[in-house]
Amino acid sequence: MVVCGDDGLAHRLAAELRGVYREQVTLVVPPSGRRVRQPVVGRARAASAALRDMVNAAVNRTGNGDATGGTGGSGGTGRELEATEPTEDVLADAGVERATALALVYDDDETNIRAALTARRLNPRLRLVLRLYNRRLGQHIEALLDQSATLASGGGPGSGSGSTTVLSDADTAAPALAATALVGTSKVVETDGLLLRAVERHPPRPGEVADPGLCTLALLSATSNDPAGADGSEDSGEHGPQLLPDAAAVRAATGRGTVALEQVSYSGPPLPSGRAGVPAFGELFSRRLRWSLAGLAACVVALAVALMVVTGDHPLHATYVTLLDLFSINEPAHNKDTGRQILQLLSGFVGLLLLPVLLAAVLEALGTFRSASALRKPPRGLGGHVVLLGLGKIGTRVLTRLREMDIPVVCVEADPEARGMATARRLRVPVVLGDVTQEGVLEAAKIHRAHSLLALTSVDTTNLEAVLYARSVRSRLRVVLRLYDDDFATAVYRTLRAAHPFALTRSRSVTHLAAPSFAGAMMGRQILGAIPVERRVLLFAAVEVAGHPQLEGKTVGEAFRAGAWRVLALEVPDGGRAGGAGTEGARESRLVWELPDTYVLRGSDRVVLAATRRGLAELLGRRVRQQSPG
Repeated sequence: MVVCGDDGLAHRLAAELRGVYREQVTLVVPPSGRRVRQPVVGRARAASAALRDMVNAAVNRTGNGDATGGTGGSGGTGRELEATEPTEDVLADAGVERATALALVYDDDETNIRAALTARRLNPRLRLVLRLYNRRLGQHIEALLDQSATLASGGGPGSGSGSTTVLSDADTAAPALAATALVGTSKVVETDGLLLRAVERHPPRPGEVADPGLCTLALLSATSNDPAGADGSEDSGEHGPQLLPDAAAVRAATGRGTVALEQVSYSGPPLPSGRAGVPAFGELFSRRLRWSLAGLAACVVALAVALMVVTGDHPLHATYVTLLDLFSINEPAHNKDTGRQILQLLSGFVGLLLLPVLLAAVLEALGTFRSASALRKPPRGLGGHVVLLGLGKIGTRVLTRLREMDIPVVCVEADPEARGMATARRLRVPVVLGDVTQEGVLEAAKIHRAHSLLALTSVDTTNLEAVLYARSVRSRLRVVLRLYDDDFATAVYRTLRAAHPFALTRSRSVTHLAAPSFAGAMMGRQILGAIPVERRVLLFAAVEVAGHPQLEGKTVGEAFRAGAWRVLALEVPDGGRAGGAGTEGARESRLVWELPDTYVLRGSDRVVLAATRRGLAELLGRRVRQQSPG
């Protein structure tokens, strides 16, 4: 694997590939004076990899270098090159011609595109992963590079392994930030619009039935004190976690917690709003005008009833005559009795009152439709919502993701021309314009009744100040900070957790959240993500059933191999069914969950499965880069 970049994402991605997937990585970064400081996790893992290299070198000197044992094997090692730009000579020196995958994660889109074109020419079968913010340009570049790889390999579509994947750090970090705001964890996997998370459940009490969620992913260690480590090590002893257990093992496991897979969802009150671009009926007219219209309608009914009593007319005829008097188009009642004349005068007076009310209604309705595209204010009584600070490229993606999940959001932005203002207008999301560091801005966003606070501005000190002020207003508010530097994020997290032990606090850097998605793309398009379970890792992948004898022609129950892989969901056309399994579980999803064990997997099926590293390598016919069990 080759990783080229100029910021913390490159170091984080290299650490992810070495620590989780045990891959050999060559890291290409600018010279020391022109690059950002390496993240703390990247430094720790780099030191760990260097230590394993020293151990392996010592083993080789004793003549045991070809043994299959060892502490780290060849996985997780690599080298680092320094270069100002990823030129053709630099890429060749990094071994692109022999590499399996190349990630170009420079902050500049043009640099990534230029290097990708060069790398595709050097190695047509190379798997490319590019970091681009422009979605439309990314689609065109992806198609262009895939077509170039197909023509260079001399085959039809899909004949070569040289695929191209274009990702945006904003898009890949948005699901994790949204999940953190809702449930307090960023260890999620996104598949076809669904956010899935692994939940640790305590051992059930006697007589209590544990909720398995979508499925049980693992049995935790009986004496586990290591909460979901992320180093990817699989040094599990006899009492370590048991990944992908069968039903018998789950029933026999007493006193052990479980890791269940469940969908991330929001159960709070919805945000009252009409359809996009169409105001609700209550928003057309003000409350005072609605009361005025109701009062006039009551007067018309009263006059019609009085006329019916005085003249003895039929109710419909009495109403008709009242309306004629109301609009002053009836003949004068000078030859009628006194009661009829008084009712005609009163009807005329009510008609005079009706004219300005009708004019006000027309003007208010026109004003409402004209301001339908304007920014909304937080409605009265709003509570249980998410307050989102900053509508830059990250905040805009998170806002879209939250609204796709029908989560009420109130945005705070200081720049009226910010990137996400048009998105907020289109989604009809309330926005408070103002500097978040000024007094009264967070109060206008109803922070005292909010479910959580997402501070996603591009300035770390602004995010920190907003969180500290929000905590002074509501000490148990759930807060999520976006901080650029990993060391600073760790220090802020520890301090806030110590100061507010009963409140949930999360500090995240975008590189920390985006690296797993980039690493999964480098491993292949099948990889959807990875979730750590204590000191081991579970991978989630989308696999075509055709060409895999372990799956094709077998039932879901027969295809399940305990400790190796398990089929979780089946992809079907919109509105389709799968052997009585039911329809898709989400509005925008084409995945069927809770498949019956009797469903037979066909060659045309595409499934989502959870697997260990060794199990997925065996299923996909890859060589495992590790020596320890798992």
